[in-house]
Amino acid sequence: MRCIIKTLPNFCGSRTFKLSYHHYFHSSRKMSDFASKCVIGTHDGVFHCDEALGCFLLKTLYPHATIVRSRNQEILNTCDIVIDVGGEYNPEKFRFDHHQRSFNHSMSTLSSIVKTTVKLSSAGLIYHHFGRKIIEKIVQSNDGKLIDYVYKRVYGNFIQEIDGTDNGLPPYPKEPLYNICTHVSARVQHLLKPWNVKDEDYDVEEHFQKAMNLVGGEFIESLESAAFVVYPARAIVEKAIENRFNVHPSGKIIELEQHCPWKDHFFDIEKELNLSSDITYVLFQSDDNYRVMCVSVTNKSFVCRKFLPPSWRGLRNDALSEKSGIPGCVFAHHNGFIGGNETREGALQMAVKSLENEEES
Repeated sequence: MRCIIKTLPNFCGSRTFKLSYHHYFHSSRKMSDFASKCVIGTHDGVFHCDEALGCFLLKTLYPHATIVRSRNQEILNTCDIVIDVGGEYNPEKFRFDHHQRSFNHSMSTLSSIVKTTVKLSSAGLIYHHFGRKIIEKIVQSNDGKLIDYVYKRVYGNFIQEIDGTDNGLPPYPKEPLYNICTHVSARVQHLLKPWNVKDEDYDVEEHFQKAMNLVGGEFIESLESAAFVVYPARAIVEKAIENRFNVHPSGKIIELEQHCPWKDHFFDIEKELNLSSDITYVLFQSDDNYRVMCVSVTNKSFVCRKFLPPSWRGLRNDALSEKSGIPGCVFAHHNGFIGGNETREGALQMAVKSLENEEES
């Protein structure tokens, strides 16, 4: 059986992309010819999140490509690119299956900048080989630092989950306390034919298109967030680290000139500069007051290098000001990872006193 999808919408968010197509494939084929006649092959029948995303990624580069869904090897042999079927991973031939017993690749075995042991699905394979060009097209930039940052972040925050889910890898060593049932792979699965619906009442190709749009839309959102929201914050964090000794002589307190997504950048910059993990608190303005936040031991950890004093935690307003001896206190979180003050000077005093405090956490 050969199923062909010709008219999948080219969903690329709200931005208008003007970059030309990139020629990755058979060098003897003209660019315009390939862009208009590229054939992408994947398996027919039950579909999954990984090949739906893989097809979407390729369609982002080649909007006029045709998608052929079949398990017939003779048909697949006629395709320019084949993903998630065929029993072969051979990037030189543009064959991207991950089901064969010999396949054990993670991003770390193929990429020098992504560290993970999660086995790749077809989504991860396509992202590895085509991701940078897709990012360049969407963000309309060839800034190497930006592309590398977005590439790593989108893999870790979006695609890795799809790889792990498709390969049946549990995210935890033991049974979790609860199950997460709203992840993107589960929502793609909701588009499969229900057991009690007749074949003639279900259009599998229509639902595969819906799956591509669903997971593709979330991919675009993740990528645009990384490129246009999170990455621009790096300059603010760099400046804060550079000016840390102007905030306090110890250099252990930094101040963000504007509140922004700072954590990932902080740990990256700290590593790049070979700093000694001495920075302990971060100051920033939030609405009508100022916050002091404790730096965690890693960007994902809830454990901090030094929490606010135990005697402050859970107190608010006058009670906290009296206990700390600092006017204008607003709150100290009951876990001690953040506090607030009405003024910048008050927040700075909270950080300084916390540095000097010898109470056990």
